[in-house]
Order: sequence, then C-alpha cells, then structure tokens
Amino acid sequence: MGLTSTTVLALAILAGVLLFAATVWLWPKLSGRTWRAVAGRIGLLLATQLALFSAVGLAANKSFLFYGSWADLFGQETSMGKVVDHSMSSDDIKVVDKQKLDVPGGAKPQVGGQILKVAITGQKSKITSPGYVWLPPEYFQPQHKDQNFPASIVLTGYPGTAENLIKGLDYPMKAFSLSKSGKMKPMILVMLRPTIAPPRDTECVDIPGGPQTETFFGEDLPQAITNTFRVGKKPQNMGFIGNSTGGYCALKIAAHYPQTFGAAAGLSAYYDAPDDPTTGDLFHGDEKLKKRADVLHSIENKKPSGTSFLVTSSEKGEPNLGDTRKFIKKVQGPDRVSSIILDSGGHNFNTWRREIPPMLVWMSGRIQA
Repeated sequence: MGLTSTTVLALAILAGVLLFAATVWLWPKLSGRTWRAVAGRIGLLLATQLALFSAVGLAANKSFLFYGSWADLFGQETSMGKVVDHSMSSDDIKVVDKQKLDVPGGAKPQVGGQILKVAITGQKSKITSPGYVWLPPEYFQPQHKDQNFPASIVLTGYPGTAENLIKGLDYPMKAFSLSKSGKMKPMILVMLRPTIAPPRDTECVDIPGGPQTETFFGEDLPQAITNTFRVGKKPQNMGFIGNSTGGYCALKIAAHYPQTFGAAAGLSAYYDAPDDPTTGDLFHGDEKLKKRADVLHSIENKKPSGTSFLVTSSEKGEPNLGDTRKFIKKVQGPDRVSSIILDSGGHNFNTWRREIPPMLVWMSGRIQA
C-alpha cells in the first residue's frame, strides 16, 4: 500500500477511532496507581495521539504530495536520475524520461499522448529547471505530423512541485478527456513549479544580483517551447496558467509580455509579491521593480493588445476576492477578462479541481495552433 493510497489513510483514521474508543472503554480499569495502570494509560494516550497525527499527516501529504512514496519519506530514495537521449530534445529542453497516460492503449503515444520529464535551460537567465511536458495523442498521429499545436505553460503554487500538476490536479488527464469529448482543442501543456531557486520563493521576479526568474518564464521558456515542439511564435499560440503563486506569475507575466502570451489564467491568484522570510529581499530598494511586481499596477498601465485574462475566486473562503474584482475592473479593451467566482471554496486543490476543466475549455477558445 503506497504512502498516498486511500487505503492507508482510511486505516490510519480507523486506527485513531478504535484507539480512542479503547481509551474511553479501558480508562476505568486503568484508573489505579500501580505502575501497570499508569503505563497502560500512557500507552493508550500515546498510541491514540500517534494514530491521529498519522491520519492528519497522511491526509495533508495526499492532498499536497510532499512525499511520493515510503522510500521518499524515509530518505531511502537515493537512486540517481537517468539521462535518456530522445529525438524531441533540443539545446533548451532535455528529455530525461517518458510516461504514459493511464488510459486504455495509453502505452501508445498516438492513443494516450505522452508525458515527458524534462530539464529546461534558459539561454538568457542561465536558469535550469525541471518540469513535465504533456503532448496530446494528435501530436503523434500521422495525419497531424505537419500541424502546429497551441501550448500553455502551467505553474503550481509555492512550495509545490511540478508532480502536483500531474498527480494532484490531473492536468494531462483532464486535457485528454476534454479533448476526446470535443470540448477543447488538443493542447501542449508545459508544467513546472515557480520555484527555480529552491527553497527561495522568487515570485517570478528578476531579482537584482539574483535569479532572473521573470526572464526565464517570460522569454527563455517560450523560446525553448517553440524551438523544441511544433508550436507557433505568435501570442495567439501560447497561454499561461497557474494556481496561487503560479496564478500570480501567469497574470503578471502575460501583462508584461503581451507579444508572447495571448491568454492567461490565474486560479486563486494574488496580485502583489509578498515580502517574507521565504522571498528575502526581492527588490533591493528598486521602486520601479517593486511596482512592476504589482499585477494591479501592471494591468492598469498595460497597453491593451487583445490579451485575454481569466481570474478565479470564491465568495466565501478565498482572501483574493476583493483584489480579483479590482483586476476585472482595470482590464481595458481590446483586452478581455473572464472570471470564475465560486459560492465557496478555499485556497486548496479541491477548489482548483473544480475550476480547471472550465478554465481549460476557456483557454482552448483563446489560443490556437
């Protein structure tokens, strides 16, 4: 039974309930002052607490995927990564592994598409970041061999991992299902985390004397995608998607690079870079750079060019509702803005799972091959 399996979580919850019941039932028998009675009470309390903490920890790990396996949890996953030479690699993107989609016939790329594990190197920023690329089945089908495809960069939040976008939010499976049902066009998804200098949270900012994160996502990554895959170089060919920190990055970079991105979707996005121990000093006193990191300031001063934006929030449970409404009011035509406002929903995977399918359909209508 894997660390992230529902069975393990259910057993931990059951153990906690049974131990709690046993504690209540046996407490009168263990009320004496003998060493055995005292040891029994201590043992039951410790066992119950351990079961409860285990259940909470397993539930949090299942939701956020901090550890993928028991070996990963206990530091036993030490095998070195393998480098595999593939024809789809380029100077910018190195393919290091391939994964199939878990659907009937998914072992054949022309049936189930393919997930590539990659290492992406920015020519200007000199940053190398791991990630995944989802190529839809049509990319491999002979009748589409000369066809270009739209592509979207997809970022998770901080301190998430790119695997969260596959295992936790199911982006490839959702794109596969929506495309197969005719609700969206086949689309390439390039999935990364926004943290390119872990553990620091660089907030997609070009930090003076530090990582040039905005340059990586706004210039290097789009160039790497078009150099490696069959994707056009016009704004209508590429979108930017993200949740939480990733959503902030998506909106900000699309506002800064309208010549590159035709559409951006920010799920539960916030609108200004935080200043806390995880970020460190992002701006070094540069007020111009600080204003550039403010999405509301950026969208207010953006020259309208036809960029499409989608923002999401909830009437109850999301702290970004006020700023989301401000963003909507600041978008000027011919730029367009759409929104998904749930009745309730927190800043979590369950909320984003409810927003991703309609967002992908929306994105498919805004970018093209």
